Amino acid sequence: MRILVTNDDGIYSPGIASLAKVARRFGEVRVVAPDVEQSSMGHAITASRPLSYKKSPITFESIDAYRVNGTPADCVALGTHLWAKTDLVLSGINMGPNLGNSMWHSGTLAAAKQAVLLGIKGIAFSTFAGKTEPDFETLEPYVEKALALLLENSKLSLYNVNLPPNPIGMQWTRQSVRLYDGKVVPGIDPMGRKHYWFTVIPLEPAEEGTDRWATEHGYVSITPLRLDLTNEEELTKVSSQQPVS
Repeated sequence: MRILVTNDDGIYSPGIASLAKVARRFGEVRVVAPDVEQSSMGHAITASRPLSYKKSPITFESIDAYRVNGTPADCVALGTHLWAKTDLVLSGINMGPNLGNSMWHSGTLAAAKQAVLLGIKGIAFSTFAGKTEPDFETLEPYVEKALALLLENSKLSLYNVNLPPNPIGMQWTRQSVRLYDGKVVPGIDPMGRKHYWFTVIPLEPAEEGTDRWATEHGYVSITPLRLDLTNEEELTKVSSQQPVS
C-alpha cells in the first residue's frame, strides 16, 4: 500500500513525524507537506502561481519527504500526481482539534477531502494542543488502532479522527453542529499597530454521540464524512414546489 502523509502545520511539525511513523506499519510512506504553517486554510488551492516541490531537509526515519510552497490541498494534488498509484492519504496529526464547525476551516481535513476528490481514501487526524506539545507517543497506539479499523473498509471513504490527550477508547461519532461566537478581538502589537484575532468558541454544550462529546469524555472520535453537502430534508420539502423561473 502506498500512503501519502501530509498536514497543515507544515513539514517541521512533530505531529506529521508521528503520523508517518505509525503509517509505516501499514505500507510504503511518502511525506509531502507545506513548507510553512497553513492552519485554517480550509480547502484553498493555489491557482495564481506555480508550485515548487523540493526535498525536505527534515528526515523521517528513511521516509522520502518533500515540502511544497502551497496549501494542504495543493500538497495532496501534487504529491499524488508525482507518486503514481497512491492508495491512501493521511493528514495530521494536527496540533489542535478539528471538531464540529471547525471542520469547515480545517486545512487538515481539506487534505483528506482533496484525496477523496481524486478517488483516494482520506483520513484526517487531530489532537489537542495547549501550552505544552502533545504526547504523541501516548497517542500513537490509538492512531494505529484507528487506522487498522478504517482500513478494513476498502471502499472510497473520508474520515475525521480526533484524539483527546489521554484516550480511554474509541467511538463512532457524528459532527457536532453548534453556533459559535465568531468574535473579532482587537489588540495592539509591540509596534503600536492595531491587529485582530478571530475567535471560534462554541456557544452550546456538545450533544452525546458527537465528536465534541466523545473527546470531552476521553474517547477518540471517528466521524465518517461525505462530500455531498446537499440538505436532503430541505430538498424534499421544496422539490414539489414550482421552481423559480
